[in-house]
Parts: sequence; C-alpha cells; structure tokens
Amino acid sequence: MKHLVALTDPIYNQSAPTSRFGRFLLQFIQDKRDLPFVYLILEISCTLLPLVAVLFWPSLDNRVWWGALAVYMFLTTFYFKGPFGLMLHCTSHRILFKKKYAQLNHYIPWVIGPLFGQTPETYFTHHMGMHHPENNLEDDESSTMDFQRDSLASFGRYLGGFFLVGIPRLALYLTRTQKSKFRHRLLRGEILYIVACIVLAFVNLPATFVVLILPVIVARVVMMLGNWSQHSFIDANDPGNCYTNSVTCINTKYNHKCWNDGYHISHHLKPALHWTEHPAHFQKNVDQYAQNDAIVFDGIHFLHIFAYLMTRRYDLLARHFVNLGNRYASDAEIIAMLKSRTKRIVAVAEPARVAA
Repeated sequence: MKHLVALTDPIYNQSAPTSRFGRFLLQFIQDKRDLPFVYLILEISCTLLPLVAVLFWPSLDNRVWWGALAVYMFLTTFYFKGPFGLMLHCTSHRILFKKKYAQLNHYIPWVIGPLFGQTPETYFTHHMGMHHPENNLEDDESSTMDFQRDSLASFGRYLGGFFLVGIPRLALYLTRTQKSKFRHRLLRGEILYIVACIVLAFVNLPATFVVLILPVIVARVVMMLGNWSQHSFIDANDPGNCYTNSVTCINTKYNHKCWNDGYHISHHLKPALHWTEHPAHFQKNVDQYAQNDAIVFDGIHFLHIFAYLMTRRYDLLARHFVNLGNRYASDAEIIAMLKSRTKRIVAVAEPARVAA
C-alpha cells in the first residue's frame, strides 16, 4: 500500500508565458486554460488530414500508400488517440469556443473525431445523455454493475453487448427518457457516418476501411475498456455513491497526457469541473474520500487496472492503493476489500405497490 504524497499531476500555471500566436488563439475560446486543446486540434489537422488525402489519392504508388498508412496508424493509434479522446470528453462537458464562433465547436466531433473512430455526436449523447445522469446504475445501458468485474469472460460479454446492441439500446433509452434532441443527434451522426462509409468505399475501399471503419472498432473497444476500469470497484451497499462506484488515479504520466482523466471520482461528483482543477479538488476533499472508503491508486492508470483485474493481480493493485486515513492495516485487508468491490451486483426490483 501507499500513503498520500505530494501530487505531480498538471494544474494551471497562471504565470506561464503565452506566445503571440497563443494570445491570438485565446480570442476564440471561452477558457484560457483550454489553449492546449486548440494546439492539439491544429496538430491533428495539419498532420492527419493531409495523410487522409494521400490515402484516398487515386492510383498512388503502393509503397507510398503503405508508408503513409504506417505513419497515419502510428499517429492515430499511439500518439494522438489518448489526448484527442479526453479532449473530446472535456469539450463535451465544457464548450470550447465562444458563442460568437459556435460553429467551430462542430469541428471536433464532425471533422477530426471520425479519424479516431468517434462517430459524430455518439460520444456526446452517450456520455452526457445517459452515462452521467444514470451514474453507472441500472438504467445506464453501459453499466458495469451486472458483471463480475475481474473476469475476462464477463468483459467479453460486456463488450460484445455494446458492439451488437449498444447504439439501439442508447436510442431506446433516449426515447424512454424523452430526450428527443439527444436521440436526434445520435441517429443523425450514426446514419450520416454509415452513408459516408458506403459512398467512400466506392471511391477507395482500403482507405475507407483504415480511415473510417477500423478506428470505430478500436475506439469502442478502448472506450468500453476504460469505462469498465473506471467503474470496476463498486460498493454494493451504495452503488450510487460516486466515491464508491468510481476510482481515482493520481501521480501518473497518463494524467499529463490525457488532461487529468485519472480523477474519475471528482469528475462524477462535479462533471463540469475544469480538468486543471481536479488535483486541488481532491486535496481539498481528501477527508471525504477517506470517510467514504474511496479507492485511490498512485502511479498507475486505467489500462493497468484493467490488466491487473483480468490477471487477478490484486497484489499489484494493493501495492498502488493509497491508504487514506490509515483505513487498512495490511495489503491483505486491501485485497479483500477490492475483491468484494468487483463482485457482480444484481439489481433487486422494488416490490410492487398494492393499491389501497
């Protein structure tokens, strides 16, 4: 186990100098702390969009095509995927561009989002329309509660269900909860994406597959893996408590690359909290974390959690567990608690009321 030490995760540095170009860009965005997002958008646009044009270029020499594909796959899969995905997450909660430039807010989900397997509007409608309102409880169609969360077979069923019926379930949920605007955005994005894939397949099938189809498969696996890890440890006695149905990962390079995404407890507590404020919020409320028996890991992130759960290496999870408030006397106690939090939770239906 570990004890809480000083945090190394990124915060906003008010005194950091801003370049002349940065000052120019600030006029377009609502919060100056989000300037790194604009730089990321420009980096992605200046590298990936030209590569997409090359991949779709007719009668291109095979060696050039495969070379462009290798660079493209490296950039989309290993270099930009994490930062882009969590930028999409942050900008879903907090609008990036000012009202005067509102049309620019469509650029992330509609132009560069598809290059990372994000069908337009689907992430937003799922995350904002269902996941946060339902908080991983029974009505959340992506809830992890009904699965044994240290089982690879259970994760396979979870992932398979999402691929086969995830979008229809989301559409039905939005219909059932009368969120017609969310449903319209979901269906519009999905349908137009499918149409675009069909049309472009007649133009260049290999390019369409690697640019638009394969990334969807990869992105949805990664997103479900992330959601599984973020909501693997749930207190069955209080599954709606954000402190006990999510985890927080501190002091990890992942937080520097992916905008403090490791702070998942505080994110569910305050979804609109700016990404730079999570470390301070955690420090300010650390006693609440301890009182609620929250799970905090130091030095690992969600991919580690997933790998350790699938291999049932609870010893490694316990090694990185932060013992807030000295709640546990040994790693054995921590392991027992962690195992209890990964057990499948079967929702008990409320008894029917009898009319008087």
